[in-house]
Amino acid sequence: MADNVASLFRSTAAHSPSMAALTRESDGAGPVDFCIPCNPYFPTPAMFEEMAVRLREIITYYPSSADTITAELCSLLRLPPQCVAMGNGSTELITWIDHLLVRESLAVPVPTFGRWTDQPMETGKRVDMFPLQESGGFALDLAQYAEFIRARGTRVAVICNPNNPDGGFLHKHAVVQFMDAMADLDLVVIDESFLEFADAENEPSVVQEAMLRPNVIVLRSLGKNFGLHGIRFGYLVANPALAGKVRAMLPKWNINSFAEHVVFMLKEHGAEYAQSLHQVRRDRMDMSGQLSSLPGLTVYPSQGNFLFVRLPVGAEGTVVRDRMLTEHRILVRECGNKIGSSSRFLRLVVRPQVDVRRLVTGLEQVLYGTSRRGAAVPEQASGTSYSSGTAAVDRLVSETNGSGMRGLAAQAAAAGPPGIAAAPAAGTGMPLPAAASTVTADPGGGMPVPAAASTGAGMGMGMGMGMGPETGMGMGAQAMPTPVAQPEPQQMPQQMPRQMPPQMPQQMSQPVPQLPQPVPQQFAESLPNAYPEPSFPQAAPVPSQPLVPAAQPPMPAAAAYAAPAPAPPAQTPPPAGPTPPGVPARGGLTAAQVRGTDGLSMAPATGWPGAQDAWPNAAGMSQTG
Repeated sequence: MADNVASLFRSTAAHSPSMAALTRESDGAGPVDFCIPCNPYFPTPAMFEEMAVRLREIITYYPSSADTITAELCSLLRLPPQCVAMGNGSTELITWIDHLLVRESLAVPVPTFGRWTDQPMETGKRVDMFPLQESGGFALDLAQYAEFIRARGTRVAVICNPNNPDGGFLHKHAVVQFMDAMADLDLVVIDESFLEFADAENEPSVVQEAMLRPNVIVLRSLGKNFGLHGIRFGYLVANPALAGKVRAMLPKWNINSFAEHVVFMLKEHGAEYAQSLHQVRRDRMDMSGQLSSLPGLTVYPSQGNFLFVRLPVGAEGTVVRDRMLTEHRILVRECGNKIGSSSRFLRLVVRPQVDVRRLVTGLEQVLYGTSRRGAAVPEQASGTSYSSGTAAVDRLVSETNGSGMRGLAAQAAAAGPPGIAAAPAAGTGMPLPAAASTVTADPGGGMPVPAAASTGAGMGMGMGMGMGPETGMGMGAQAMPTPVAQPEPQQMPQQMPRQMPPQMPQQMSQPVPQLPQPVPQQFAESLPNAYPEPSFPQAAPVPSQPLVPAAQPPMPAAAAYAAPAPAPPAQTPPPAGPTPPGVPARGGLTAAQVRGTDGLSMAPATGWPGAQDAWPNAAGMSQTG
């Protein structure tokens, strides 16, 4: 198997080789799987035996219609069937959401599940990627995310809760507030594929709230929760109009017979399912403790059934992955092909303690040189270029600067190399404009942006992280020109007053010899500098202030979340439209900032309340099994 490991991973760059492929290359037994995030305790052995007895019948005949299977699932979860659409895995539903409901642009924090970035780009949409900062433990600040969406003019927003691959969690009240603040968007998607494994609060799901709102979809996975990825089934919840629009496009028999059989078995096994979730949560705590004892290994807090870890300095994830598989028959998920991550990170699925001890032993031997081959931490790794794992996406990113539309990227490149944007303000994930200018604030508390355009915007994070030729970085496998030296961003704590980083004093000391460009009236608002915990008091009018004061008091999150209020008719010529696809965004990020290299400290772990033993259904209500 050792000779074929590299070729297996090269041929399936989007993820990892399937267990079937690995088994075919071995002596018949697959490796211990720390890669695929499924529930190791469900179905129970008795359930597998029952399915084995009925295997011939299950695979011989057509399944029932999707309506019949959906009705059974809804009776179990106590959801109205008209608000639910079942798909052949959550990926099928993501595909239809993109085709039917995403018109021009989609925003998503990164790193995240790859289909939320790749799928829209494959269909020519602009993907606005909001970077989760490593220095902040990859936590998502909803106020800053909302500000980013307003600044980019994005029409669809996505949140994964918990997020994959880091397991970051958002409390229900904050998610509901965000949904309401984004009520003017075309669509808000809350991906709750891993929420069943969370124990941070008793009823974390927002499906009940989604059914009452006109533009919200909640996506749920069944394969991950039930430990049955191969069956391929998932569902979405929305108001009847939205759910019906997706349901009408799905094939007649898109849910297979195995999925039908499992759905009809569930009502008899609710207690075992609840116990399996409880055991995964306990294993997560134990596994986190064991991994944290390894020198130089950072473990991030997680509410999923996986842990996101950073390898010691100098360790290369691909080397660790290959040696763990060939020397210890353990499969791990190396995250170098996830946008916003790098090869220094692994995602490790929560497994029983006996498997975790084997994992820790293997990592000790590979990382610290207690095996015959020595340590896997030589000199500092140089890193790898990003690959989405999908050739079509890589070509689009390379040729179109991530916009998914050919032609405009070349126009942007012909305009000349962009100026160096200021480093990001403390914890915001968004750099300041290169030019100092005054800003205006909307009396209604709308999302502010700079009133004057800077001479050079950094390469646009909002353009799907596409790097033009002038940046010296390519998304595909292209030759890399000599990079332009740029200052390293400094690690700064979050929630601090915005100040100019010491590396770039020339950005503020020298005026830019260029007249301000007109900005759309609805975006002519100032950029807030700090955000408290998301809450929505009535925001007072914000007076006009200099763009970069030495210190500035926090602004209520409601002002950042609120949609821009209607402005009185302007006496100036009509303002320019939003940034077109393929052109670097004003206030974009550099590649280094995108990949989260501006900070190495992890967020402190927090203790989670005890888990429930009742069936946690999709509506956020408990049901005894």
